[in-house]
Amino acid sequence: MTFEDYLPYYKRNLRIAGPVVLSQLGGSITQLADNIMVGHLGTVELAAVSFANTIFIIGMLFSIGITMASTPLIGQAYVQGEHTKLTSYLQNSLLQVILTAIVISALLFALYPFMDDMGQEPDVVKLAKPYYILLVISLFPFLIFCFFKQFLEGLGSTKHAMIITIICNIVNIVLNYFLIFGTYGFPKWGIIGAGVATLLSRVLMPIMFLIIIRKKTDWWMFFNRFGKKVFSFKVLRELHSLGLPIAGQMVLEISAFAFSAIMVGWLGAVPLASHQIAQNISTIAFMVVLGISTATTIRVSHQLGLRDFKALRMAASASIHLCLATNFILGLLILSFRYIIPIAFTEDAAVIELAAQLLLFVGLFQLFDGMQSVGIGILRGLTDVKRPVIYAFISYICINLPIGYIFAFVFKMGAAGIWLGFVFGLGVAAILFHIRYRKRINELESAYYKTC
Repeated sequence: MTFEDYLPYYKRNLRIAGPVVLSQLGGSITQLADNIMVGHLGTVELAAVSFANTIFIIGMLFSIGITMASTPLIGQAYVQGEHTKLTSYLQNSLLQVILTAIVISALLFALYPFMDDMGQEPDVVKLAKPYYILLVISLFPFLIFCFFKQFLEGLGSTKHAMIITIICNIVNIVLNYFLIFGTYGFPKWGIIGAGVATLLSRVLMPIMFLIIIRKKTDWWMFFNRFGKKVFSFKVLRELHSLGLPIAGQMVLEISAFAFSAIMVGWLGAVPLASHQIAQNISTIAFMVVLGISTATTIRVSHQLGLRDFKALRMAASASIHLCLATNFILGLLILSFRYIIPIAFTEDAAVIELAAQLLLFVGLFQLFDGMQSVGIGILRGLTDVKRPVIYAFISYICINLPIGYIFAFVFKMGAAGIWLGFVFGLGVAAILFHIRYRKRINELESAYYKTC
């Protein structure tokens, strides 16, 4: 295949991925702004935000994974013109999201009393607790936003989520400035102010989405069809059978980061603050390829619905090419500016020096991180989500964490050793996901032509 053959697929993938990338980057930049502002309050404050987010992010990503089940199913129903089935997926997905929000919020609240027993410094835990509560409260409105977002992504529309995210992120950053530092007569709440700003912006997100969808007749008609006829335990089970493995895979990956952060916390506030800086930059880079991965899921689900396996392969390959090019550039940028980036977060020389060391590993694993993300995006588009959970367990729990622990505490590399574990874990995940999706496409194509 030549570049000209792939060019239409590059364009289509980028048309979908562009708004998703901007939307995802918007969320990460808001988190980055939180940390930059909080970082100027002090190293302990930055470590406290890192600790609270480390616990919260596991529940949040599990919940997001549940909501992602609807995208490929809605996508296939949409291209096949099966509006009744689409409405059923939509209504049952909303019920699933509400139940998930209630259960996960309850579990996160239940973890609150145990934050003192996780080996962190007492000053860090004391500051982290009220911020953590505000994050947990913000989960419900954020998941309703995700419900609307996954619905429109299934239809191939990603622009509106981008617009809403950008607007709400601006609101968040402005409120951060007012409430963290107490400017223009606002109360000076420190990191609690950052939590309040996050909560208010996340309440605004689903409200804006509802207003937009209500005005679009082609979209609102699916909501008008809600009722007992489209409620189905069978569809709910189908959504759970996809959503739970997706959530499991995401939790296993983020658990490697979360438990790594806890291990870094054993080393003290300076390593934890440095770790938070490196993780912020890693997250921003990941959001770019996550946009490509999301676009891949949409494109693959549409081509699978049409049973066009040639176009499916081309769309998947185009995403891989885009991922390799993007992450190569991102890796070079991170490596080139690794001594400059930490200065934006803190004036603490020890934190800056260690963060620069950790960013070396962030730059090195960019290609692996991108490839595993696109690989899982292809598999989700194929609705092949169970095997990747096993691969994620092998990569992140059996390889990433043990290797990180050994290098950090046995070979005395400290926080750098923990980040070296990510290079191995993400590399193995990238290989396993790509072997699996190639095999699965061949199986689906063979089964389809046997029935023709």
